[in-house]
Amino acid sequence: MTEVLMPKATAVWLVDNTALTFEQIADFCGLHRLEVKGIADGDVAAGVRGADPISNGQLTREEIAKAEADSDYRMTAIKSRFDDLHQPRKKRGPRYTPLSRRQSRPDAIAWLVRNHPELTDGQISKLIGTTKTTIEAVRERTHWNSANIKPTDPVTLGLTTQLDLDEQVRKASSRREKMEAERAASGEAPIAEEAQPASAAQEAEPATSLDDVNLETLFGGNNQSDDDAR
Repeated sequence: MTEVLMPKATAVWLVDNTALTFEQIADFCGLHRLEVKGIADGDVAAGVRGADPISNGQLTREEIAKAEADSDYRMTAIKSRFDDLHQPRKKRGPRYTPLSRRQSRPDAIAWLVRNHPELTDGQISKLIGTTKTTIEAVRERTHWNSANIKPTDPVTLGLTTQLDLDEQVRKASSRREKMEAERAASGEAPIAEEAQPASAAQEAEPATSLDDVNLETLFGGNNQSDDDAR
């Protein structure tokens, strides 16, 4: 049944302007019969200004006339065209992942486990649409394809969006801070340094400049021994 706006104010107007019974008014406004009787007696809703249900589009004169002619008739409020806007939003279902991208899930899981260990299995599952069993298998290296798993950013793989990833990381930020504090107390390296690939240190080494190139560097420093041999 459509709810009536300002039920008491509407009941006040119906009591003052129609010949409807208390039961009819109570049923239409969602009030108790004794409450409507109290309105008629002036004991309830004293000083409340009546609200015309006809002018605000909740009732028609024809509907009131039918009810006045038949005390057993129950009026029905007109459904507003805006009622559908107030319907509760449907909960978001599980994320659908195209079949062509599902094989990349273990790579995404490995990347998240390595770079964002603060994320729970539930958060990872929500991000890329996988199961906790698969996450545990990748983390424990018991996955059937562990030898071929290469940690890859799930955003790059198209399994999630950067906004969704940032939101989950933000929610787990306090957990990461606690983990970092525990690692610092035990003398372990920070998570960010641990996740850095080994090749990064090699890339950081300065390259040999052209000024340092000479015959010794090119031929292995054997020129002097050759001269002595002569």
